[in-house]
Amino acid sequence: MATADESMSTWSDATRTVREDEDAEGEDGGNGGGAEQQQQQQQQQETVRVSPVALITAGSAGVGAATARLLARRGYRVVINFSHNTERARKVVGELQQLSRLPAHEIQNDEHEHGNAYLAIRADLGRREEIGRLVRETVVQMGRLDVVFSNGGWTKFRDMTSIEDNTVEEDWDMCFNINVKSHLWLMQAAKKYLDETEGAFITTASAAGIYPSGSSLAYSVTKAAQIHLVKNLAVMAAPPDPRQQRQPGAAFNPKTKFQEWSDRFSEQAKDAYRQKTKLKRFPTVEDVAEQVLTFAKSRSMTGVNIPLDAGFMV
Repeated sequence: MATADESMSTWSDATRTVREDEDAEGEDGGNGGGAEQQQQQQQQQETVRVSPVALITAGSAGVGAATARLLARRGYRVVINFSHNTERARKVVGELQQLSRLPAHEIQNDEHEHGNAYLAIRADLGRREEIGRLVRETVVQMGRLDVVFSNGGWTKFRDMTSIEDNTVEEDWDMCFNINVKSHLWLMQAAKKYLDETEGAFITTASAAGIYPSGSSLAYSVTKAAQIHLVKNLAVMAAPPDPRQQRQPGAAFNPKTKFQEWSDRFSEQAKDAYRQKTKLKRFPTVEDVAEQVLTFAKSRSMTGVNIPLDAGFMV
């Protein structure tokens, strides 16, 4: 499915399965089978047409929140992860409930095992056991997992012209922990559930991982490592059964986004960047969210890295 029509049904290609393909082939074959066969097909369709679930780490602000909003509008149930700001996370969940295209009874129904379509789960992405708990709790609450948007990242601004300012060991430890290892632990924890749904694992990288730039040397180097990690994960996640059509693993590189940290830059610096882009504009969090949705729906992309930089590197 490649449509951008916001009136799409409450399930997406993320829920399409081999079983569904086989049902379609049977219908095209014209073999018939009467009311019993039609009833069985209807039951199978009801099974696969369960609204897909997306887990978004660092999902209460910026790119994560923008992606959560877009996916809610496109029929996904969404779990956002956050680390500290409970009130902000609750606010985003409320927004998702308002934006949702799902039936009202599916958005919130405390009597149903998987009744709440939008949740916020607190977890520290710097701790492997917390990441495992985040995934397990998501599946327990939602019943399935179709998309993981591994959006967590960390940096501390340093002088990129000074090697001395970029040799703070604590910076390197934190950057490797969040920008590299957290994505690995999250993929490991989620893989068996993504295998069941032929799901997608998507990460936020950076243009700083492609060429020397960014907020610090540690950030730039670990973002390069993250891009290479995703390529390897795509190989490891490749399905052994050729009938399976998805291979989780994709990354993209937003160059500059309007988030809280962008306020650190002067208007002059922002304008200088804008003028260097071919499109004379900044990529926005909404642009990034659209790219995440494209990755989530595609059945033919894996292990790829797509810069989203308004033509800055062209």
